[in-house]
Amino acid sequence: MTNVTKLTVGTRASQMALAQTGIVIQALKARSPDIAVTVTKITTKGDVTDTPIPLDTVGKAWFTKEIEQALIDGTIDFAVHSLKDLPPETPPGLAIVPVLVRDDPRDVLVCNTHKTLAQLPKGAIIGTDSLRRKALLLQQRPDVQVKSVRGNANTRLQKMQHGEYDALVMAAAGLERIQCTGAITEYFDPTVFVPAIGQGALAIEVRVDQPEMRALFSAIQDETTLRAIAAERAFAEIVGGGCKLPVACYVHFENDLAYIHGLVGSMDAAECSIQTVSGPASDAVSLAEQLARELAKEPFVADYNEAVR
Repeated sequence: MTNVTKLTVGTRASQMALAQTGIVIQALKARSPDIAVTVTKITTKGDVTDTPIPLDTVGKAWFTKEIEQALIDGTIDFAVHSLKDLPPETPPGLAIVPVLVRDDPRDVLVCNTHKTLAQLPKGAIIGTDSLRRKALLLQQRPDVQVKSVRGNANTRLQKMQHGEYDALVMAAAGLERIQCTGAITEYFDPTVFVPAIGQGALAIEVRVDQPEMRALFSAIQDETTLRAIAAERAFAEIVGGGCKLPVACYVHFENDLAYIHGLVGSMDAAECSIQTVSGPASDAVSLAEQLARELAKEPFVADYNEAVR
């Protein structure tokens, strides 16, 4: 059994990953002051591979596989992730546990010369490594160029400063965690520019044979975040498409109602469909599953799922 007074956490070595890990450790120690946590930095395939194609097309496991293997091997006791970076399928023997209150789920525009997406000139080059963001950008501005951009948040910002891109689309929560919100020029409406599943939320990953670890982290969970994430990940599991199609879902609650915003797009990001359903908050998961089944009927989704069967 894991000694829950002395733990080792695994994380990537980027500024953002370390900041996120520090947030979780601080929250954990605030509830359990006697716990000592050692941070182990782990290099993933995604950190060392320089490919020009969007990472959405090669799989999110590029940034998690080595960390998850360390967890399976017992080298670390838990891992900290940005939940949006985790694929819907969790490796056997591991469990994902959302923690803390979800931070800002929105995508944002970062630009040196213009304040909003609408103000960018025709042909402007916008950097993102997300097919979802590409589909949403082309839906609103089919006249711009969407170009893949690699590297951590600071590297991407530097590339824009050096003139490789006219603008970037990034996650508000990530920029907040590395204290770069001053670079943001526009916040996108999450009901229109639908965020990635789990965007803004943090999660820890543990082995399923560690019930004492799950109990430990349950003390820093937020019920509203848990309900939203459960519904969003249920959407992802049903809609299909894996990492080859743009897929997004954003769930929020108002009073006793849940609002589910879902998106699916074509492989080339040239087409996308966005729909919204609402209903009792207690039915959030079933509402998300209902929406996923409806969006999975889109021809570009059905054709893709049939091709990969």
